[in-house]
Amino acid sequence: MYEKFEGRIVLHQDDVGMCHGANVAFSELSNLGSITSGSVMVPCPWFREAAEMAASNKKLDLGVHLTLTAEKEFYRWRPLTSASKSSGLVDDDGYMWRDVSSVRRNANVDAVALELRAQIDFALASGFDVTHLDAHMGSTLAPEFCAIYISLGVEYKLPVLLTKKLSQYGPNNHVVGVSDDQFAEFVVFAEDKSMPIFDRVLETDFNRKSTTHLDDLAYQTMFTQNLTGLTFAALHPNAPGEVEVIEPNQFHVRTQEYEIFSSKTYLSWLAKNEIKPIGMRELRDEMRLAK
Repeated sequence: MYEKFEGRIVLHQDDVGMCHGANVAFSELSNLGSITSGSVMVPCPWFREAAEMAASNKKLDLGVHLTLTAEKEFYRWRPLTSASKSSGLVDDDGYMWRDVSSVRRNANVDAVALELRAQIDFALASGFDVTHLDAHMGSTLAPEFCAIYISLGVEYKLPVLLTKKLSQYGPNNHVVGVSDDQFAEFVVFAEDKSMPIFDRVLETDFNRKSTTHLDDLAYQTMFTQNLTGLTFAALHPNAPGEVEVIEPNQFHVRTQEYEIFSSKTYLSWLAKNEIKPIGMRELRDEMRLAK
């Protein structure tokens, strides 16, 4: 059913709505064509700006970056639903847990289902055309929550980001101790519901050292290393301004991606059609036709 998308790549921006600079990057880079979709973190302070941006510009391809963690040191956010200890969604300070393992150990599954639904409903009510669902830090791929994740996609007629094997999902380091065999049942469930399944998810290299040299070639190599099947590139560009204090040890990774994807060199390479970018809206519309 999705054979027509063979060899396509989604150039995707995670963490839209996290801060103003993330929204600036999403808008500018989408208009340039170097980003083909993004996903917004509904519990974050700058969600409303991103939602209004996407509502007023129908070309923007924006999904929901389902969020169960707040990993920054001082820049934190809370659930839309219950922040009680009994929900298991929050730490001792009342914020979302900093890591996926803590969510898995503590969260009440019913509370997770309510929170994820609340984030989707809030996004839809804000007026923009939600194109898909994916997971901040891969949290909803954990076996405790993955059936909920897929079921919400089925209910709202939205594709969810899944790969054929968990080991092919780039940011899977947050979901520790889960084998491909354990993950297989969720892939079968999603396929049975006519969901698109990605062959691989690539991710920003957050271990990259700060440098004055912008390495465009690293991304060109990343995007062309395997052009079979369907690829999703989870990227994190961010315009400078406030991310430097939000993420002082790694902000350069985000701001340099913003510079690279805005550069004439990169845009010239992209225009040569060495890769075939696609947005999530096209996949969503195909999924809905199948149903």
